[in-house]
Order: sequence, then C-alpha cells, then structure tokens
Amino acid sequence: MLNEEVGRCAVGAACALFDPQGRILLVRHSYGRLNWELPGGGALPGEDPRTAAQRELLEETSLDLSPDALTGVYFEPGHDFGPFMHFVFRVAWREGLAPAAVPPEITEVGFYEFDALPRPISDFTQRRILDAMADPATFETVDQRIWFE
Repeated sequence: MLNEEVGRCAVGAACALFDPQGRILLVRHSYGRLNWELPGGGALPGEDPRTAAQRELLEETSLDLSPDALTGVYFEPGHDFGPFMHFVFRVAWREGLAPAAVPPEITEVGFYEFDALPRPISDFTQRRILDAMADPATFETVDQRIWFE
C-alpha cells in the first residue's frame, strides 16, 4: 500500500574539513559530555542535508564553505532523539581559513591528527573521520556508540 507510513527519522549533517597537513577540524560542545565532534547538527524542517551541513559549519566555526563530496551516510536507530540519519560531506580546504568557535554552543575549535584526537570523543566520530579520508562513500548502521574519555 503506497500510503502506508513506514517510519520517520531525524536528519543531521556534518562536515569533514582537512587542512593541508591532513588534520581534521573538530569542535567542542558546551553541553552534554563536552565532547569533540565534526562540525554539524540537525537539519531544519524541509532542509536538505548538504544545506544543513553548510549552515552548521557556519554556525559553529564561522566558515562559510560549500560541502563537496558525500563521504558517508549512517543510520542510527537507537539515537537519543529517535531514529537518526547522519550525512557527512567533505569540504575543500581554501588558503587563509581561520575557523573560530561560535558560542554559546561551541567552546573550542581545532585541527587534529587522527592519531592524536582530543577527548571525550566517540567511536562514531572517529569512524566518520576515517570514512571521510577514504573513497568511496560508505553507508553503515550505527548500533551503539562507545565513548573514550
């Protein structure tokens, strides 16, 4: 039956921005676990994931850049807010970029080597970074997050 509802999920989008040294841009939240994360967040009603990723990057780091390639899509059925679909886009580096934390949501921003990521950070964030470093794009289901404090 075509009109039968099969389910709903929230949509979020994040950006993976690597500097010329290959370090990833991360932001630190001012709430929850005070964790480090890719710049991103929930999409607004009717907003497509690419637009949400660009908006969130601007809101959290003051960088106004357009996302390039889709690097991953992740379905998280057990998210705290209900079923969640995460999209991650790579963003191309441009000379002279100077990201800045935008309070009150974000307290710090920085570029980090994958082998020296700040904590607290989740395995899910680490996985999305690795996927953004590789090709092709990936689709995965996220069962449970593990936190590294």
